[in-house]
Amino acid sequence: MSKILICDDEQEILDITRLILEDSGHEVVAVMDSNTVAYLIEREKPDVLLIDLWMPGMSGDQVVRQLRKNDSLRSIPIVVISASKEGKEIAYAAGADDFLEKPYDIDDLVAIVEKQLA
Repeated sequence: MSKILICDDEQEILDITRLILEDSGHEVVAVMDSNTVAYLIEREKPDVLLIDLWMPGMSGDQVVRQLRKNDSLRSIPIVVISASKEGKEIAYAAGADDFLEKPYDIDDLVAIVEKQLA
């Protein structure tokens, strides 16, 4: 079973995403605080990180840049999620592996996670 770490500051998004991914057979760790992502990756050892771009505290692109500078964490596949028009460009510039636009389709979410696990 794959483990997915989700970080989003909207509880509803976390809940829905968790349900979708758990129904797809994944273990899910969901958090609202982007400042804890690096710690949780080290503790939980997820197979993929899904992170919202616009967050209070550290933004998603700041988290991605932080992870890419850390030798022990840089290899984790990261999917940035955002409703922002320039979000895709910002995500890839920060070092994200993929991008998912909000609002997203259930099948698109599952497909992008499976792609990163492959």
